Amino acid sequence: MMPFQKHARVTVTNEGSQKVDSFYFNIDYRACAKPLAAQTLYFHAQYRQAAPAKGWTNDWKENGDPKVNDRPNLTGEDNYVWMEARGRGQFAGVTMSILQNQDGWWGEGDDMFFVDANERGSSTDGKARPSINGTGSEDYFLGAWGFGTHSFAYGLYGAPVKGDEKAGSRTSVYRFHLDSPIPFTKSLKATIEHGHANHRSDNFYSVAYWYQTEPHSPFPALPAVAERLPQVRATGGPGSPPK
Repeated sequence: MMPFQKHARVTVTNEGSQKVDSFYFNIDYRACAKPLAAQTLYFHAQYRQAAPAKGWTNDWKENGDPKVNDRPNLTGEDNYVWMEARGRGQFAGVTMSILQNQDGWWGEGDDMFFVDANERGSSTDGKARPSINGTGSEDYFLGAWGFGTHSFAYGLYGAPVKGDEKAGSRTSVYRFHLDSPIPFTKSLKATIEHGHANHRSDNFYSVAYWYQTEPHSPFPALPAVAERLPQVRATGGPGSPPK
């Protein structure tokens, strides 16, 4: 559902190099007799990417390496950011794709949501702590133990593309919070680690979805087409040539 008060505009842009000879579409809408309430929440979607998400080390050999696992990340510093918003609203979900630049399991990173973080105050070190701190990327996307042996896709969550945990592998995942929205009254920052404590340097691409009151904070600029095309990067680390 995407409510609008005065008008709505839907556009489709071909940024590819080939001409599109025909394009078919259908849009349904419902007109309301009365104006929407002043505090109506409006739908938002935001694309972001990090190609690569820069890890803090390339000196590790395998999943569970003590050098990696013994490093804490309690504040979400350098996490991959899905979205940031100010206002009142609720988080509705995210779709994300990962292109591995390094061998090994990409999904040890925890999801971290900072709900009204600036208004709640900080810890003794002056840094906000996440309101919600997950236990691993595959747990957040509801497919524990590395998504098992095969891809899957359900109404509210899935991993329709599952890579083989090698450099060059591609994985796509999604989760929608229609049954478990994450509300916020002042602000929300939704993030996820890229590897444990952000040690990995894979490529992340995502679209986050949420509802909120207007006005919304400015969106980051959309990267150029060439930058959005997935391409394996030389980052160093297992399975990757040096930078």
